[in-house]
Amino acid sequence: MRRAEFSVEDKEIFLEILNSCEYGTLCLFDKQFPYSVPLNFAYLEDKIIFHGANEGKKITLIEQNQNASFNIVKPYSFIPSYFSNTTSACPATQFFASILINGKVSILTQAHQKAKALEALMQKMQPQKGYESIDETNPIYTKMLTKTAVFALEIENFTIKIKAAQNLTKEAKENLFNKLEQRGEEIDLKTIELIKKYS
Repeated sequence: MRRAEFSVEDKEIFLEILNSCEYGTLCLFDKQFPYSVPLNFAYLEDKIIFHGANEGKKITLIEQNQNASFNIVKPYSFIPSYFSNTTSACPATQFFASILINGKVSILTQAHQKAKALEALMQKMQPQKGYESIDETNPIYTKMLTKTAVFALEIENFTIKIKAAQNLTKEAKENLFNKLEQRGEEIDLKTIELIKKYS
C-alpha cells in the first residue's frame, strides 16, 4: 500500500467490517476486463460465503478461473472542505475502513455445507430470526438447496485500509473533533472513535 499510515493489522476491525457490512464486491477474471458484482456475504470458518444462481455469468467465470478478489468498504464521515476554514475544495475527504481480500472461490456441492453457509448468511442479514433454521434435513429447504449455488472464497491474503485522519496534526484533529461533534450525526460520533483509535 502506497500510504503506509493507512495500513492496519487488527483482527478486531477485520471482524467488525466483515460482520457489519451488508455487501461487498466480488471481482472475477473475464477475458479483457475484470467482472465485478456486488453481493451479500457472510464470514464463516475463515471464508467469505455468498450465493447465487446455478447458471449465469458469475458461476461460469468461477468455473473457468477460481482466482478472485473481494472488497468491502465501511463508510465513516464525509469531511466537507469548509471544515478546514478554507474556500478551496481540496481538503474535502471521505473517511472509511476497507478490506481487500484475494483468494480462490470454490462451489459448495454438499447439501449440509450449503445449508450451513446459507444459515450463516441468514443469521447475519436477519438476526431477529422469524424463519425456520436452514438445515438439509428440513423438507422446506430441499428444493432450494438443489437450485441455489453456494460459494466459498478461501482467503489467501488480505489488506486492511483505514483512512481516519492519520496524516493530520494534533491541532487539526481537535478542530475536526469539534466540527464533527457540532454536526452530531451518529456516524460522526463513530468517526471520532475511529480517529482516536487509529490516528
